[in-house]
Amino acid sequence: MDEFIDFLQWPAMLVTLFAAYLIGSQRAERRVFGFCMFILSNLLWIAWGWHDEAWALIALQVALMVTNVRGIFKNES
Repeated sequence: MDEFIDFLQWPAMLVTLFAAYLIGSQRAERRVFGFCMFILSNLLWIAWGWHDEAWALIALQVALMVTNVRGIFKNES
């Protein structure tokens, strides 16, 4: 299980990069999907941080998740 948790940082990074790409879109649907992908990456980083007891990383990801939820609701067409 430890190896799986250690591996989570790579999918988390890839999802984060994909999300950043999507929120640069001119289409509102893609931006919303990008914010949803950011939330997925936040959850992956939290899981990885919990295992490694990286409490500052977890706090950062929770704060970023709040901003991503806000981004979904503030998204303009």
